[in-house]
Amino acid sequence: MTRTGNSHHLLVGYALWIFGFMGAHRFYYGRQITGTIWFFTLGLLFIGWIIDLFLIPSMDRAADIKYRAGPVNYSVAWVLLTFLGIFGIHRFYMGKWITGLIYLFSGGLFLLGVLYDYWTLNGQIDELNAARG
Repeated sequence: MTRTGNSHHLLVGYALWIFGFMGAHRFYYGRQITGTIWFFTLGLLFIGWIIDLFLIPSMDRAADIKYRAGPVNYSVAWVLLTFLGIFGIHRFYMGKWITGLIYLFSGGLFLLGVLYDYWTLNGQIDELNAARG
């Protein structure tokens, strides 16, 4: 299924690329496996991280096709997850109050919840946008 709209933003992708040796930009664009590899290998010893500087525009286009734009903004949720994930602020933003409170009082459910959200956040937002759109 082809979707239209600008679900992900190039500028946010590049901002997360700064932390790309930890895989943040790859998770943002829905590339969980390579994001995890970047996380554990420091962006493939920084070589893959530098190459990604040139690959981000194509990752952005692919994410815009794959994920549904809507009332829940991917970029806002990803920035909140990346910088405030242990406090659950991204979950409050998505309207998930109960799990937001759990994250707030448990350090992002002992960081395992944050890792889970790195793997699933795009899908969670896509579902919310489908339901609310």
